[in-house]
Amino acid sequence: MLDIRRVRENPEEVAVALKKKGYDFDIESFKSLDAKRKQADVESQNLQAEKKKASKQVGMLIKEGLSPEEAKKKALSGIDDKLEASVAQAKEIQQQIQDLLLSIPNIPDSEVPEGSDEEDNVEVRTWGDPKAFDFEVKDHVDVGQAIGGLDFELAAKITGSRFAVMRGDIARLHRALTQFMLNTHIDDHGYTETYVPYMVNADSLRGTGQLPKFEEDLFKIPFNDSCYYLIPTAEVPVTNIARDEILDANELPVKMACHTPCFRSEAGSYGRDTRGMIRQHQFEKVELVQMVKPEDSDQALEELTGHAEKILQALELPYRLVTLCGGDLGFSAAKTYDIEVWLPGQQKFREISSCSNFRDYQARRMQARWRNPETNKPELLHTINGSGLAVGRTLVAVLENYQQEDGRVAIPKALQPYIGNKEYIG
Repeated sequence: MLDIRRVRENPEEVAVALKKKGYDFDIESFKSLDAKRKQADVESQNLQAEKKKASKQVGMLIKEGLSPEEAKKKALSGIDDKLEASVAQAKEIQQQIQDLLLSIPNIPDSEVPEGSDEEDNVEVRTWGDPKAFDFEVKDHVDVGQAIGGLDFELAAKITGSRFAVMRGDIARLHRALTQFMLNTHIDDHGYTETYVPYMVNADSLRGTGQLPKFEEDLFKIPFNDSCYYLIPTAEVPVTNIARDEILDANELPVKMACHTPCFRSEAGSYGRDTRGMIRQHQFEKVELVQMVKPEDSDQALEELTGHAEKILQALELPYRLVTLCGGDLGFSAAKTYDIEVWLPGQQKFREISSCSNFRDYQARRMQARWRNPETNKPELLHTINGSGLAVGRTLVAVLENYQQEDGRVAIPKALQPYIGNKEYIG
């Protein structure tokens, strides 16, 4: 959520900055609403003063012979009702402002390039060279089905479209990737392994920015008189660990790694990537989350992105890093790097991780703070997160990049200890 003071003091500047994301901020509507809030506050204060003044007359009227009830009625006649109505109006307007702020995306960093969609993203660097195959390459669906461990028809029977059943060596390879990622981030990069619920409440989703705007993308589960939501990413429960907390400076940076399933309705994406495991309703990720002092967040984004890259480098999978343009930037993000792995079956790079700096946008929603020892006052944290990596898409990349002409799949050396030292599956 944006700082209301910044919006009030520089609405034109905010509007120009949000244009980069393709968001039209209605300055006049905001100014009108804020003026109504100010007027309602003034009216409430005036009525409070009037009530205080009138209350002093109650004692005088009692001395003149009126009962306490008669004195209050005469002195405060109509003021309480007016004050109650005025306070209710002020609260209603304040809620309208709060709802407006919740609907406004984060302001993009000045370094974010202009652009309307993914075609305008800017390549930062590449790593590795796509392998030259001397046979006709297959995509992961054909590779996995030939091995016998990837079944989409069975998943459709059990549940529906956009799910997968994995068995045998492919299921084991999927698990191996998860373990390899967790161990690397914990042992080599200093993250604390964290386990969280796979369902969250609405407050948690508001905290990280999924609600209220993206409710249609979520799986909602009614429960008693309330509801839970299946998590779209571990970012939600892990980041909300700091909601309504004040951390000591010596606790920072907080670095957490978390493996969870992720559940997304993929609303509006039908017709896109319907084949295989690229875009599913259920998939798994190893998520990296950092919470840092404001002055450290730019460097933390670079560090976290590098940690995600190390996984692909260890697996010897070619990839490229791009900076997202304004039009492709997420709602809550100020700056995002996408890591895109090379998929021979598609002959293109596809996203396997998004690493974002949210600055204080999520922290303001969550009231996630740290105590600055120089002032002894609480200040908002900066939050950073990214996939380290999406497990299913990494499996796709391994199946396609390591496929052999005879139908087997070679196992990357870094993964072999996690899969019984096998060199091939299939």
